[in-house]
Amino acid sequence: MLKRQFDKSKLPSRHVTEGPARAPHRSYYYAMGMTEEEIHQPLVGVATCWNEAAPCNIALNRQAQAVKMGVKQGFGTPREFTTITVTDGIAMGHEGMRSSLPSREAIADTVELTMRGHCYDAIVGLAGCDKSLPGMMMAMVRLNIPSVFVYGGSILPGKAPNVPGVPEDFLNRDLTVQDMFEAVGRQQSGTLSEAALDVLERVACPSAGACGGQFTANTMACVSEAIGLALFNSSGMPAPYESRDQYGEASGRAVMDLIEKNIRARDVVTLKALENAARVVACTGGSTNAGLHLPAIAHEAGIEFYLDDVCEIFRDTPYFVDLKPGGTYVAKDLYEAGGVPVVMKELRKAGLLHEDCMTASGYSIGEELDKVSREADGKVIYPIENPITKTGGVVGLKGNLAPQGAIVKVAGIEQEQQVFTGPARVFESEEDAFAAVKARDYKEGEVIVIRNEGPAGGPGMREMLATTAAISGQGMGKKVALITDGRFSGATRGFCVGHVGPEAAHGGPIALIQSGDVITIDAVNGVLSVDLSDEELASRKAAWPGPRETIYASGAIWKYAQIVGETYKGAVTHPGGKAEKHGYMDL
Repeated sequence: MLKRQFDKSKLPSRHVTEGPARAPHRSYYYAMGMTEEEIHQPLVGVATCWNEAAPCNIALNRQAQAVKMGVKQGFGTPREFTTITVTDGIAMGHEGMRSSLPSREAIADTVELTMRGHCYDAIVGLAGCDKSLPGMMMAMVRLNIPSVFVYGGSILPGKAPNVPGVPEDFLNRDLTVQDMFEAVGRQQSGTLSEAALDVLERVACPSAGACGGQFTANTMACVSEAIGLALFNSSGMPAPYESRDQYGEASGRAVMDLIEKNIRARDVVTLKALENAARVVACTGGSTNAGLHLPAIAHEAGIEFYLDDVCEIFRDTPYFVDLKPGGTYVAKDLYEAGGVPVVMKELRKAGLLHEDCMTASGYSIGEELDKVSREADGKVIYPIENPITKTGGVVGLKGNLAPQGAIVKVAGIEQEQQVFTGPARVFESEEDAFAAVKARDYKEGEVIVIRNEGPAGGPGMREMLATTAAISGQGMGKKVALITDGRFSGATRGFCVGHVGPEAAHGGPIALIQSGDVITIDAVNGVLSVDLSDEELASRKAAWPGPRETIYASGAIWKYAQIVGETYKGAVTHPGGKAEKHGYMDL
């Protein structure tokens, strides 16, 4: 193969590799064993979120080596670096969860700083856990460089052994970490022994990889393909499969093609691409957290694509992919049924896809879909003309309790159960709510309100999986509803409304609710309201003592709380693409 030539005079790495003045810089590269040829090729950042915190990230270092091989095959020079992650499965249900959403910004910031500081020309970013996926994609769009995203892959499903004490309903289905959180609720309610819990925790998560249901990690992995930053079908294969390395190599070669063609992240991530991504979230019953992350990715490109816009797409998109937590199957099953490309092919049949969007392969969505021969299997992926439900698995809500909007996942909830009216039971924090749930100190028909858990007020906008899973585990998931200015895990089941805005810390109506106020959640018509007059709400607002004081008075979480914006805009922390005065690649 003839060596491919690149014009370094137009690439950022010229600042560290070209000309006599850069001799000191080149001496550093020679110190690391690089050859003259490697120094003068394009430098490609290979960014991973590898760590030993959780199975989601543990395979990323191996996959990064495959990416580096692909970059070399394309006549580029890979430079690997790592950034942080906070893994929600470990952070869940305690103070550690306050670090989760701020970690998304830290990932984007640290990747940006590493790329800028070393003048890398392009990026292949590998991520495995919930916030690391949008964080990595945000950095790509912020820098607006040739970019390819690689998901680390999902975990294999667990299987329960047929031993005394393990309930029958655990035996004949795939297990995920969601089942463990719900098993805690069952153990607390006396329907599962501690010995059985001990057995289940050892088998629920049998391998490397991110949570196997259509929780936040797999939702955002599907987004990475749908939005065009990842190669088609690259997100589906489970993490332990060493054949994933072929996708890593292909992604490394692809980024070199993008450099040659000068196709940058914002050529890929357009308003149409964001709309395609929202369609895929809706039709797969994806995580409500996509309503937070898609606006944040859009913000990096200077595109206004807010929670309302995401929910508008959710409203008229059929839900036709049967995945946990609302459905039956896991990511491995979706991959074996043809993955995101087959899902997008079904959307195209209904005219619900923008086909002219560019992808990381250098070809458009339409051109890539023309190569897909497989069809919906009717089991994991239903034909779009025969969907599970006619509207998306996630719904937006607005009303006098949420003037800036809120979001609820309805996948797996029958339509007649999508309207709930009941008296509020107000808790000032998740801990208070979890203690009440654990003690079964709540009643059927109540709307549990958990406030002061928004991005600024939490601080950190924690997920409520421990509480919602305990409610489900107690068999009360369909008998109560829950609303919060915090978030829910993608694994949450039940009628649970999150992202209520404005949040309590900003004086939103959720701060003014009192126990006993009658709340209506109507997911059919998209309404979240409280039976109070405008005058009564205004009177309570005038008497409101102000935001609750938190224990975070310094450090990273304090800093995040000071600068984080509104939930409906993605809870972002800087002015975004609209305010830019330069492009990184043009410096």
